[in-house]
Formats: sequence, C-alpha cells, structure tokens
Amino acid sequence: MERHTQVNIWYFILAAMAVMWLHQFYVESTQIEHMPYSDFQEQLKKGNVDEISIDDQFIRGTLKQALPDGRTRFYTTRVEPELAKDLEQYGVKFKGVIRDTFFRDLLSWILPALIFFGIWIFVIRRFAEKQGMGGGFMSIGKSKAKVYVETDTKVTFEDVAGVDESKEELKEVVGFLKDPRSHGRLGGRVPKGVLLVGPPGTGKTLLSRAVAGEASVPFFSINGSEFVEMFVGVGAARVRDLFEQARQKAPAIIFIDELDALGRARGAYPYGGGHDEKEQTLNQLLVEMDGFDSSTGLVLLAATNRPEILDPALLRAGRFDRQVLVDRPDRTGRVQILNVHMKKIQKGSDVDLEKIAALTPGFSGADLANLINEAALLATRRQADAVGMDDFTGAIERIVAGLEKKNRLLNPMERQVVAHHEMGHTLVAMALPGSDPVHKVSIIPRGIGSLGYTIQRPTEDRFLMTREELENKMAVLLGGRAAEHLIYDHLSTGASDDLAKATDIARSIVMRYGMDEKLGHVVYEPERQSMLGPSMDNFRPRQYSEDTAREIDCEVRGILKRVFERSRGILETNRAILENGARLLLERETLGEGDLETLRGQLVKTS
Repeated sequence: MERHTQVNIWYFILAAMAVMWLHQFYVESTQIEHMPYSDFQEQLKKGNVDEISIDDQFIRGTLKQALPDGRTRFYTTRVEPELAKDLEQYGVKFKGVIRDTFFRDLLSWILPALIFFGIWIFVIRRFAEKQGMGGGFMSIGKSKAKVYVETDTKVTFEDVAGVDESKEELKEVVGFLKDPRSHGRLGGRVPKGVLLVGPPGTGKTLLSRAVAGEASVPFFSINGSEFVEMFVGVGAARVRDLFEQARQKAPAIIFIDELDALGRARGAYPYGGGHDEKEQTLNQLLVEMDGFDSSTGLVLLAATNRPEILDPALLRAGRFDRQVLVDRPDRTGRVQILNVHMKKIQKGSDVDLEKIAALTPGFSGADLANLINEAALLATRRQADAVGMDDFTGAIERIVAGLEKKNRLLNPMERQVVAHHEMGHTLVAMALPGSDPVHKVSIIPRGIGSLGYTIQRPTEDRFLMTREELENKMAVLLGGRAAEHLIYDHLSTGASDDLAKATDIARSIVMRYGMDEKLGHVVYEPERQSMLGPSMDNFRPRQYSEDTAREIDCEVRGILKRVFERSRGILETNRAILENGARLLLERETLGEGDLETLRGQLVKTS
C-alpha cells in the first residue's frame, strides 16, 4: 500500500507543475508589452496618449500614434510622483517593477495543506500500528498472516515428541501435499480441515510449525484474534484476502491458532453484546471453507483448547474433516520430550530421565521445557558445570509447590504444628496400600500460603480410580489434620486446602461417579470441567429435590468422617514414629528418600 500512496503523491506534484506552467504560458501569451514609466511620461508630454486606466499598481492605456514597433497599447508600473520628478530632472531613465508573487501566493495555501496532510498521515499510521492494522490505514482489510517456508521455521517432526499419534495424522497431510498422486491412487482425498484439539502447552502450535518445516509449500500462519478489529467488516475482508492469497500460492497450508477466538458458537452468549462482527467473520470463514476444492492442495489447520464452544457448523464433515487430539503426554511421552529438550543443556551424569518423568505426572510439553530451563538456571546459580538431578528435583518443587520462603519466620509452636502436620500426610501415605510413594517432605514455607509440603511420586500414570483408591487419597489429605488433632487435641487453619480437596473428592463420589449405595447409580451433578479446562458455565439449575440434597450432604459428611477416623487410627497406632519423624523434620527441615525409607521400615501398615 505504501508504494501506491507514493505514486499518487507524485501525480499531484506533476499536476501542480503543469498548472503553473500553463499559467505562465497564458500570462506570457496575453501580456501587453511593458513600457518604462519615463517613456510613458515622454509620450504624455508629446500628447501621444489617447486614454488610460489607473489602478493602485499599473497604468494601462492606448496611444494616438503607434510606436516604431507598431504597438498602440501599453501598460506601465506606477512610480511615486515626487521621485519621478527628481529622476526626470536629472535625465534618468526609470521604470516601476512589481515583484511576481504568484509562487508565494500559491505556496501560501498549498504548503499548509501539505503539512496538515502529512501530520494526518503520520497520526493515522501510528494509530494503525498500535491497533495492529499494518503499515497503512487502508491496509486494514488485508490479511496479516505470516507466510513461512521450510527454511523459515527450522522445525521438523523430529523436534516434536510425546504425540506420536498426532504426528502420524499430520504426516499424512504433508504426504498428500508433496505427492498427491500416490496418496490418492485409491480415490482418497486430502482432508479439507484438520483441527488440533488439546490442553494449553501440549504442542499444537509446534506441530503446525513442524508441518511447515516438513512440507515444501507456503505456510500461512495467523491467530484467530487477528481477524477482528474495531471496524465492521474488517474480519470478513481479512478472511477473503487470506484464502485468496493461499489460492494463488496453492498447494499451501493455512494455520489458524486459537480458533475459539474466531469460531465461537453463534448466539451462544446472547447477553454479551458486540458479537455481530465475529459472526460475520465466522460466516465468511464457513463460506470460504465450502468454496475451496481440496484437489487444489489447500489445507486448513487450526488449533484450540476449547472445542466445546466452537460453532457446530464449523465442525461438520466437509469443513474440519478430522479432529486430532494433542493430549498431555504419558510417562513414555514425557521421557521423549525430555530427551528433545535435554540437547540444549549440559546434562550431568546422575540425571535419570525416567525418574524425572515419574515426578512430573500431568506436565505438558511446555511445562517440561520450563522445568529443564528452571533446572539449568538453578545449576547456573550454584556455579555448577552441569545440570544435576538435585537441580531437577529443586525445579520440580519450585514449579509444584512454589518458591522457597526462607525469610518467612515461624514461631516454635507453629513449626511444631507444621512438622506434625506434614509427617501425618507422610505416614498415612506410607501405611495405605496403593498410595503413591512419598518422595520428599519439608517444613520450609513455599509459595503464597504453604507452610510445608509433602511430595508424592506416582509409580505409573492412572486413568481410572476405584472408590477405595479415592478414599485412600482423601485419607492422605486428611492425615495432616488428624495428626494435629491427635498430638495437640485441637485443629488449625493449616488444613484448609486439604479439606477443600477432600470434600471435592467426597462430593464427586456421591454426585458425579454414582459410587454411593444409598443414593444409587445416579449423577446428580454433571461434570463441572470442560474437556480441556475449567468451564465458565457453572450456573446450572439443580435437578434434584431438597430431600435428596439433604441425603447428599449427609453422605458426604459421613464419608469425610469415616476417612478422618481412619487416618487418625493409623497415626494412633504409629504415634511414636509420628513424634520421632516430626522431631527429625524439625532438626533437618527436609527429609529425603533415605530418611523416609527408614521410617517406612518401622511403620505398622493397615489394609
């Protein structure tokens, strides 16, 4: 757009010069010969002046007899009469001269207009840049997609780990684009659209960049929020422009990140207001997806972590033909991801990737990359030559529990309560069968409100849990509160977070999982979580009676009471170990696996 703007300005300059030249030519062609004022006075004395007209600057007139060159008409510039007399007395030939002010007058109104126009262009461009509209104000309808080729991204499928199934799906798309004849020999066609669905940080955008690195075709990358601006119709115009650019360079790939910013279900939130522009943009996207032929080699990739809010018309077959789940990696996937990121740091000989993967259940690819970076920073801080296993353990604790607050001083009584509380968690976890092994326990304050922490290391990834396992998990959560009640015969506020988690599990047992015998196999509360994250719609009407609500409350309270008594019974049986462990924890502040193994050997376990 800048080039066209410059060309238009030159047209204006050339037109102005042409106008000035024509004006000068007209003046010269119609101009009457100028006569010096002294010659005018001489003709006046001779009586040769027939008639004249006088204004404030000029005297124009005709002569009775023509001059030697045949002129009878003349004009002369007026001169002050006093000065004219003096000059005539001494025989000086003189004439009046009027300065030509045409260019000055022209610039007096052109120059302010140019300055105003320049300031206006500068302000509009600065405003456009701040609003993300590109370099020119008139370019807001242009797509802002970044075009990549394989040499730009420098990311391939080898750099993506832990999502093997998703890679296979996208390898098929790349194969279709590279060699459509062999992949379509049986009549199959490349999917029009592929939607990458998964929680944040699992590698959806990285996978799309790997597609750009693998495929030797142009790759148009844009965020869903970049379609919508403050002006009505801009989003639809950008969608049209994006697909037009892609068609011109087909075969090509279009990638739209954060599709939920653009493809939210129409009319889903009628009271929110201001959705007309988004709906117009979505309608245009639907039209464009119906309009392009898959045989031209144009593929649309998109990523979202909120598929439940997308418009159904966007997800139907023929638009997004395929949905690929990019989920959090399992233990094997975490090891693969760690192997990829370990290439960027100096790894110590004692680093065990299997152990790190076991300590990081639920971590996404982005979380693991951040973990390795935190470990490298910890090793750098202690002036080490390589990143060791202790650095990874410290990084995990920092991410999970928060930053150590060594300056947060607790009084002796508070430290004793916290020590017994954390040791209660530890001993109950050790005593119950099937509980995750305790990796570390500490009474060093961390994060915002944590005065101590107990880290458990799961031996394997779990996808299903029985009621017994859920109650064991609740018992471990209530173990700290039970220890306080057993040793001090009172309760403190330190168990508030444990109580909230245990209550949520108990309520889920009764209301979501249908595990209570009295209330039966009925779901009284739908899942409050969406598939990939917390749902914003928590205002659902209750679908059960007051009597049922009272029974639910009684059953939840009964489960928590039984689990608490169970935890207290375990600690009563092992009270001596509880007190010795708390005393050891007060001395050392942190107990590792070696110290915990010693306590485990002394423990009386229960079934």
